[in-house]
Amino acid sequence: MPAFEASILSLHHVTATVTDAQEDLDFYAGLLGLRLVKKTVNFDNHHVFHFYYGDELGTPGTIWTTFPYKGYRVPIGLKGAGQINETAFSVPAGSLATWRRRLTEGGVVIQSEGIRLGEPYLTVADPSGLNLELIETAVDARPPWTGAGVGAEMAVHGIHSVTLTVREAARSIGFLTDVLGWRVIGQSGHRARLSIGTGGPGKTIDILHEPDAPAAMNGLGTVHHVAMAIGTAEEQLEAREALLRLGVAVTEVRDRQYFLSIYFREPGGVLYEIATMKPGFAVDEPPARLGVELKLPPWEEPYREEIEAGLPSVTVPGQ
Repeated sequence: MPAFEASILSLHHVTATVTDAQEDLDFYAGLLGLRLVKKTVNFDNHHVFHFYYGDELGTPGTIWTTFPYKGYRVPIGLKGAGQINETAFSVPAGSLATWRRRLTEGGVVIQSEGIRLGEPYLTVADPSGLNLELIETAVDARPPWTGAGVGAEMAVHGIHSVTLTVREAARSIGFLTDVLGWRVIGQSGHRARLSIGTGGPGKTIDILHEPDAPAAMNGLGTVHHVAMAIGTAEEQLEAREALLRLGVAVTEVRDRQYFLSIYFREPGGVLYEIATMKPGFAVDEPPARLGVELKLPPWEEPYREEIEAGLPSVTVPGQ
């Protein structure tokens, strides 16, 4: 049993620091065909976009988010221990050949291919150098978003999993199982696979044991954190109190407009977030218009003119 009664439901989102805003949109909304479900700003720097990509409504477990920091003297990050070094997206069984062709024609180099724990995969880097995987699976029932010329036969269904690189796997695995309620379901070399709930895509975390890996450094081309979904704000508070009782340093609850969040680090140094399922991305614009307009939190609205003037001009593929 986890340290608190409330259950983690799935992954919620993965957030990365990237370079150029237009390149990011062209890659994720264009080449990968994800839907841009929200165009807003970084709450810590309102001159930097915050893009949310996902399925039609940005369902938790399908969400990939980015901060494009080009021009702000943010250094290139270092991948290593204490970080999420691969994010995998779930695609239909039999679609990798089509993806290989589409990615290659789009100028993307296929870095590796293979079969891991029974699932075919290929690995690429995005324009900012983030490591991404496309993993074939026949068990993902989540309806995909079909856009930018990507049909249902190959469309991304959502996040499949994330891979955490750590120097001491036992501590990181123990935290996930004993505190957060995940369970180990497989092993491949130095990689342990864990799942939550019914398991499968969107409910999977891999722990990669690399005792000699260099210490990671956040920056351009690195993942900042992974969020896990919890049902309600009340359950989130229960989880926070349980973590505090265990001596885990946890932030206060932060209002992210589309969900509430708490943040803490696991024993290997990876930043975790627990985020609520609601209110969701349709709270401030209708579903058909998600990602079209720049949406600002209420406290930033008085500065809209200045904020818009400071953001780069971008075009969203398919809009």
